Amino acid sequence: MRLTLYTDYALRILIHLATHEERLCSVTEISDAFGASRNHMTKVANDLGRAGYVAAVRGRMGGLRLARPATEINLGEVVRHTEEGFALADCANCVIAPACGLTGALGAALAAFLKVLDGYTLADIVSRRSALRQLLDGGIVR
Repeated sequence: MRLTLYTDYALRILIHLATHEERLCSVTEISDAFGASRNHMTKVANDLGRAGYVAAVRGRMGGLRLARPATEINLGEVVRHTEEGFALADCANCVIAPACGLTGALGAALAAFLKVLDGYTLADIVSRRSALRQLLDGGIVR
């Protein structure tokens, strides 16, 4: 399974905000840190705001911050929100699907994947905050 770029950007935004939780961060700062498209990051950040993961502060001194503590942001929940579909194969349109065991095996694999992500919060993946901050602020992460 491969996550979409949209989900990748969502996770990167959340990681950046959790790493810099003491201040507001701009979309430009985040996109520059990851060498990513500002327009794409803006679209994802807006969606994360509507979903309640990110809070935006308007104005000249505005920016983004987490809308709730990193300990309350579950990775499985974020991935479910940002991914449009989880079909690992096109079993719905396959002629042998009713008799094929692949559909069940792929469903079990997907359930296991999501169960692992459900066991992690944003706080868990930013536990090495100082190392992450050094990499992000130096613009080294690609």
